Amino acid sequence: MTSLPPRAGRRCHQVLNPLHSAIYFSPEFGKEFAGIGIDGWHAAYFTARSAAMGPVGPGVVTATFYNYSHRLAAAHLPAACSAADPATALSGRLRVAAAVGRRLLGEETLASPELAEAAELAQRAAPGGERAGRARYAAEAGQPVPDAPHLALWHAATQLREHRGDSHNAVLAHAALDGLEAQVSHTASGFGFTPEFARSSRGWDAGEWAAAQDRLRARGLLAADGELTEAGTALRKELEDETDRVDLAPYEHLGAEGVARLTELATGYTTTALAAGALPKDIFGKG
Repeated sequence: MTSLPPRAGRRCHQVLNPLHSAIYFSPEFGKEFAGIGIDGWHAAYFTARSAAMGPVGPGVVTATFYNYSHRLAAAHLPAACSAADPATALSGRLRVAAAVGRRLLGEETLASPELAEAAELAQRAAPGGERAGRARYAAEAGQPVPDAPHLALWHAATQLREHRGDSHNAVLAHAALDGLEAQVSHTASGFGFTPEFARSSRGWDAGEWAAAQDRLRARGLLAADGELTEAGTALRKELEDETDRVDLAPYEHLGAEGVARLTELATGYTTTALAAGALPKDIFGKG
């Protein structure tokens, strides 16, 4: 039983997540991490996003990121981690978040009482998550809260993003979808990344992608033309609905009124950020 309206947590996540993920698509990100000795987007991404978990290797990254090729992770770790320890990577990540926030939202917005309110609401929600079985969330939840409101909002959005991601990974594993099958079925739904971007950014080659499509067809989830079957569409809906259920704790902790207000505020900030080019448009599917 929940006190929240249907999909309230999902809607809140959808408008908070771009505020978290924009840093990885920013020019500031590559420049910052090159400055601390980590060149190349994948090396910087794996290092920055895993840093809260400590000096982990490619096995932990493959397990916790779920839909990336282990071959890709192994090509960049632990060499990238040896160039910058986790504390250095976390500091660099926060500097990027500060710069990106200023560029996308503007100083006036960052100093507004509404942004401080959004940060306070998000920081009330984020500690309400469940650490058990959620390695990325638990690691991020252990990081100190930044003083600046827009960084406190980013910090909370990061925790909430990882809580849902960890929850979703458990749901995918329960459905017996491996990381690549999860990616193929998601792109086939028309939501998320395009197949081309998903394959290249996650390190899968064309043969591996085709083999995953064949496995999904054998389960009756994917049609010959690469579109989801009725059963595949039903499974993707079930996966998202179940993720909603197991991701509910932070939003229940905040309460219906707080979730509604946070969603309202974050919608405005994400709309502004996207209009300012926070995320590249050509990497997303029709959904």
